[in-house]
Amino acid sequence: MASCPALPDSLVLEIFLHLPHNAVLNAGLTCRQWLAVSRDEFLWRELFYSYYRIPRSVPRHPAAVSWYGEFRRLFDCIPCVEVQTLKEHHDQVLHLAFSHRGHRFSSCSKDCTVKIWDTEQPDGSIALLHSSSMRAYNWGYTQFSQFNADDSLLLVSGVYLGPHHSSSGEIAVISLDNYTLLSRVRNKPYDVFGCWLNETHLISGNLHWIGNMTSCSVLWLNKAFQDVESENVNVVKRLFKIQNLNASSIRTVMVAHCRRHDSPDLLLDYEAQSRAREEGDGQHQRQTHHPMFFDLGSESEEESDEELPQAPPLRYDLHRPHNRTVMQVRVVSASKQERELEAEVARILGRSRTRAPDPDLMSPSTPEEGEDKTYLLFTTGSLTYSPHQIGIKRIMPDQMTTCGPVLGEERSSEEFFDSLDYVIDIHGHIIGMGLSPDHRYLYVNSRAWPADCVITDPMLPPPIAEEIDMHVIDLKSLREERRSLRAHRAFTPNDECFFIFLDVSRDFVASGAEDKHGYIWDRHYNICLARLRHDDVVNSVAFSPADQELLLSASDDSTIKVWRSPRIVRLAQAPPRPPRHRKLLPSWLGRRNTDSTFLNGKP
Repeated sequence: MASCPALPDSLVLEIFLHLPHNAVLNAGLTCRQWLAVSRDEFLWRELFYSYYRIPRSVPRHPAAVSWYGEFRRLFDCIPCVEVQTLKEHHDQVLHLAFSHRGHRFSSCSKDCTVKIWDTEQPDGSIALLHSSSMRAYNWGYTQFSQFNADDSLLLVSGVYLGPHHSSSGEIAVISLDNYTLLSRVRNKPYDVFGCWLNETHLISGNLHWIGNMTSCSVLWLNKAFQDVESENVNVVKRLFKIQNLNASSIRTVMVAHCRRHDSPDLLLDYEAQSRAREEGDGQHQRQTHHPMFFDLGSESEEESDEELPQAPPLRYDLHRPHNRTVMQVRVVSASKQERELEAEVARILGRSRTRAPDPDLMSPSTPEEGEDKTYLLFTTGSLTYSPHQIGIKRIMPDQMTTCGPVLGEERSSEEFFDSLDYVIDIHGHIIGMGLSPDHRYLYVNSRAWPADCVITDPMLPPPIAEEIDMHVIDLKSLREERRSLRAHRAFTPNDECFFIFLDVSRDFVASGAEDKHGYIWDRHYNICLARLRHDDVVNSVAFSPADQELLLSASDDSTIKVWRSPRIVRLAQAPPRPPRHRKLLPSWLGRRNTDSTFLNGKP
């Protein structure tokens, strides 16, 4: 080619615009001129929008340095390559949780064990550290776990085997120094799960029926362990007492610490994304939605203490039991009119004896505010027993310890129930929630109700969609992002619906699904980047907080799969380079092999 006149850069660029991305990189290895053109920002901007099919009104990620680097991030840094399968569980694996440092993670399963794993093996693999069985404490199975803020304690939530139709659960606290059991706390219903408020205190729930379809949920603050001073210090304190209507109850509690001056891990451009959605697919209806998938090198293929006799049973099945049964609701001691009158009396009683919310507690945060905010988030409902609302209750600084009045002694008789500070209606059955690393955004999995449905019987909720919608709620402005993420699916009906845990990293969000796959989306561009194959339902996913290029997925196939990005896999497989003297070579020579391999799909 040296004897031939060089093509103008503009003509080379025009040719490259008609090539796929891997052909552009291969062509760039031909000569210096083509290499320079193959790094053109305009070229990679066009390749980026065309390959990922993103509307051009959506701006580039604010943290991105170049279009080439952004293309490479989405293509090469997604944890979609299976590197290890953990088979130590002997039944469905229901939940995964990383420690805050990312050096450990825990898993819960229908085999009634909680296992703790080490992620810092010299060869990069994951090894089992400890396994505890909870059958000795009359548990049916373990369902959820969470590390406290300093990674010294592990909260484990499970289902307690009590009387027939029991909905009780229990929370255990395990020391991570010697794996001893420090305390056990009652938790009812079991799908409250429980959560840490701080390093030493956790939140649990209890449910009391006060009418045919009316109950109250009491949320308790518990000290994680009893020390020598416990005789003089409270170890439990009531946080809130909230009335439930129409057979609903509070479930899935979690704590969000919203900072006053936060540096959000993601800058969502609401207006641009909203316009992009209107321009890109505004003409399509819900039934014609076809999510896009990008093959990034993975091998995925297509494919109270006692239940009251008149109380309606909790028909929400967190995870499918081995023998599925649906309990029928039959009330023979009262007529329909009497039940309606009883429910109305309970509603009037609740309104007259409920503490009014303070509007200042939930006002959107402003930079001038002088304090951080701590919110208790949970699922609830008002129209039917299936959870369809996100309830928000602010926790004040003086409520974060068990010291002070006990059992609500500070309340007067006119303030029997606490009101919710804020409620967001999802208009569908909520089956999962997860917080972004900075606690700024709440991601919610739900299965939508029909658009114009009317609920006439609380025990007969509307049918739910097979498509799962993932909503995004900004906890600082208390506003729901108008564009939801979709791709994953679920098939169980309302009365057998179970929880699917999702997780959020700095750039990505992932979720399980009933279609035997896990899914990964980019949080800024709202596109589905990869799906992760299992042999059965995927119940939970978890990103490492230390490295978002490491992801775990847990399934009903009794396995935990470990996924890493093509970039990490390629680096791990590369032979070590012998030391050599520095040579003043052009920088492009050192990048030739890397560029030619990462976009050719060779990890």
